[in-house]
Amino acid sequence: MTTQLADEASIVDRILNHIDAKSTDLSDGVWHEPVAHYLSQDRFAADGQNGVSVRRNTWSISAALAEIGAYVARDAALTPVVAIRGADGVARAFRNACRHRGVQLVDGAGCRKALTCRYHGWTYGLDGRLRGIPDDHGFPGLDKTTHGLVPVTCIERDGLVFVSQDDPAAATDASDLPALFGDDWTLYSTVMQEVEANWKIVAEGFLEGYHIRSTHQDTFYPLQYDNLNVIESFGRNSRISFPYRRIEKLRNVPPGERRTAGMLTHVYHLFPNVMLSTFPTNRLMTVLEPLAVDRTRLVTYTLSNQIAADDGRAAVAQGRDFVTAGAAEDREMACAAQRGLATRANDHFTFGLFEGAIRHFHQNLAAIIERGASAR
Repeated sequence: MTTQLADEASIVDRILNHIDAKSTDLSDGVWHEPVAHYLSQDRFAADGQNGVSVRRNTWSISAALAEIGAYVARDAALTPVVAIRGADGVARAFRNACRHRGVQLVDGAGCRKALTCRYHGWTYGLDGRLRGIPDDHGFPGLDKTTHGLVPVTCIERDGLVFVSQDDPAAATDASDLPALFGDDWTLYSTVMQEVEANWKIVAEGFLEGYHIRSTHQDTFYPLQYDNLNVIESFGRNSRISFPYRRIEKLRNVPPGERRTAGMLTHVYHLFPNVMLSTFPTNRLMTVLEPLAVDRTRLVTYTLSNQIAADDGRAAVAQGRDFVTAGAAEDREMACAAQRGLATRANDHFTFGLFEGAIRHFHQNLAAIIERGASAR
């Protein structure tokens, strides 16, 4: 696995070589992950609390904060946070709790001129400052300047919004990520689903193509190859390329002129729990929000730069429906794997040489948890 993302022509060349050799990218070794790590409440807590608090970061997209006052409220390591577009155009993030009695201010997504607590009416500006307290004479000596919403780090770059409770440096891990969501990319839909499976089982399903033929016989497999991927790493993140069969048309294109658009799907894994997927008519960002050791919420944003075209919405809908069918099969496998944990048939899961991105994921997760444990 690499440490810098390859250019398009190099990716196509590697894929065509794999097609000819009936091969795929291989990792440096097999990985054994203890089944206890998917069942243990202590391990679930460690995922969210040790080291750099690997789940205490979350991502959103600039298109979800397209106008002043637009907000997105999400949970990171079971902690409510809210990102909101200020009157000055700056995206900011705060802990989603009133400074009076701690009530969560907003849910989901929407647009507000101010954030007003539904319990007692304390009101905060889009910049998080406490603007108003009903009957404020009942709070003598209270300093409004010190009772604004509690800020958390918010970094906006190339159409993505990164929110971190305690590790702003984690955003630099994705500094090599290409700009996937420019100004012409519009939010098409936001879908939330809950899956009865551990968040790591759900994540693993995005990170390998070894299951394409078995799981996606009538959806992805007619258009894609089974067990043929290019796998790259950048920092703690990965990019997995899933080529379409039509990529062979590029054999007649001079190597230096070959481009990947419409010829493959890239899945970018932003460690630990965000997946960005590229498709011909749309791009998806899926955030995995762990709710319990055996339950995960998936928040999927679908964006496109083709909606304005005459037939754009129809094309985007068709592309989304295709992806939705395959994603449902992946969720079914995740739930089946979760149920299989109860059999105690395995004391570990074995990830083979074809599953290098999963190995990279678990190596980094284990290293962070170990570092956090040794620091205590």
